[in-house]
Amino acid sequence: MRTVGVEEELLLVDPETGEPQSLSAAVLARASRCDEDGDVFEKELHNQMLEFGTHPQSGMDELGAEIVRIRGEAARHAREAGCAVAALAASPLPVQPSISMNRRYQWMAEQYGIATREQMVCGCHVHVAVESDDEGVAVIDRIRPWLPVLIALSGNSPFWQGRETDYSSYRSRVWQRWPSAGPTELFGSAERYHRRVGAMVDTGTILDEGMVYFDARLSAHYPTVEVRVADVCLHADTAVLIATLVRGLVETAARDWQAGRDPLDHSVSLLRLANWQAARTGLAGDLLHPATMRRAPAGSVVRALLEHVRDALSDSGDLERARASCAELLLHGNGARVQREVWERTGSLREVVAACVERTQA
Repeated sequence: MRTVGVEEELLLVDPETGEPQSLSAAVLARASRCDEDGDVFEKELHNQMLEFGTHPQSGMDELGAEIVRIRGEAARHAREAGCAVAALAASPLPVQPSISMNRRYQWMAEQYGIATREQMVCGCHVHVAVESDDEGVAVIDRIRPWLPVLIALSGNSPFWQGRETDYSSYRSRVWQRWPSAGPTELFGSAERYHRRVGAMVDTGTILDEGMVYFDARLSAHYPTVEVRVADVCLHADTAVLIATLVRGLVETAARDWQAGRDPLDHSVSLLRLANWQAARTGLAGDLLHPATMRRAPAGSVVRALLEHVRDALSDSGDLERARASCAELLLHGNGARVQREVWERTGSLREVVAACVERTQA
């Protein structure tokens, strides 16, 4: 059973106004005094954000329990520092992000200018174990067309700087401002992958391998493939679904590689369109079908993903739960729909944030 780990980025907000607060240092200081959490939380690019990572888990029950536990601990530490945590992929309310005092982040601010200052977005990154770089690159080549479906399922950023964006995942559009972000061409081998990353670093446009922000990449620190397309999910159950589907995609791709089945040869241009379509409509409209790159209803595309990974999910015991979770999202909507429903009911973005704070800890 391949192990899975999840990294989530959370917003720190004022519990009364809903506005993001630059209190990550205070929250981290409190977490560092707790032996259980000391190595779980990390500083992020902006002081209004907090990141945590789970331990590698083989079972999705254990992964879900850890996400819930750490979210609860983050809420406790934040409360002690005078703020609250919200699993929001972008702040609904206007904000002027402040960049952490860190040599790496200061380099990014000087290099990328306003793009760095506006990058206060929160994602969900999933790590799945692979046996080698060769297997990892074979997986990256084969999961490319299916990743936009994860954007649609996780969409949780419909508001930006106090305004409705008409996107389900506006975070993913903001993320594309990084010069190394987005889908990739087929690599074919680990050697070609590493050669491409080395050439990118050699341009001086990015600082190091850690700034290669591919939709899916080999982790620089762990023997994993890291999938980075999802918004941070409003509900912990949705984060578990994303992790389940990513592991299913990785296992399916590895089996296809071992069986000699070639990856789909969609161009980067088409993959970028699929990403845009998923970010724009989420689960509320059409998506581009991963096999044909033609428009199809979101429900049929989600079911195609489940069918694609059916054998892998069946073998891990996750198939029925994944089907039920997908059906729930298709019926009731993703985080973006939840936010919009609160906005339509109350007319208050502060109430949107308050509802998301509550759901983050549920």
